[in-house]
Amino acid sequence: MAKDPAFLFYPSDWISGTLGMTFEEKGAYFELLMTQFNQGHMTSHMIGRMVGQLWSSIEHKFVKDENGLWYNIRLEEEKEKRKAFTESRRNNIKGNNQHTEKKTKKVGHKKGHMTTHMENVNENEIIDYFKEKGYTKETAKKFYDFYSVSGWKDSNGKKVINWKQKAQSVWFTEENKIKPEPIKYKSVAEQIEEMRKYGEK
Repeated sequence: MAKDPAFLFYPSDWISGTLGMTFEEKGAYFELLMTQFNQGHMTSHMIGRMVGQLWSSIEHKFVKDENGLWYNIRLEEEKEKRKAFTESRRNNIKGNNQHTEKKTKKVGHKKGHMTTHMENVNENEIIDYFKEKGYTKETAKKFYDFYSVSGWKDSNGKKVINWKQKAQSVWFTEENKIKPEPIKYKSVAEQIEEMRKYGEK
């Protein structure tokens, strides 16, 4: 099957996600995204040759996989969504969809048990786990969408056996942590107004 030549690009998300970046940093970031799309996860050496010192400014946009290779989570999600969509359209053309597929017999106890186990994982369970560990609900939802769409397989096509372990090794990054609410300090004018009201009592 030929490689999909495209993925969905959201201009508003790009603008909000690159606010504060210089033109050079945006260019380096985009270059790495295109390299990931065409060649897969990247080595540190590859990144260094491409963007040099600019890497320190955009490193937070990427995470390492279990093999120590760098990739952008959002791009990986969009690739998987696109792949699932095109495959569903292809199956519809062939007449192979959820209404026509024949039920297949489970092969082996272990395989059947693992498939059932992962299908029983629900979004709320994942959200609760992420929040318990100090990570955002949004990240948990992205995690669930990413793996449920791909049939609980990682970016290398390997079956996810332990989703909690996968979350810890790949998704539990500094940028995905729940940020404490900023302390709101009252202005001098607000403090004076409060003192005035207090004095009138």
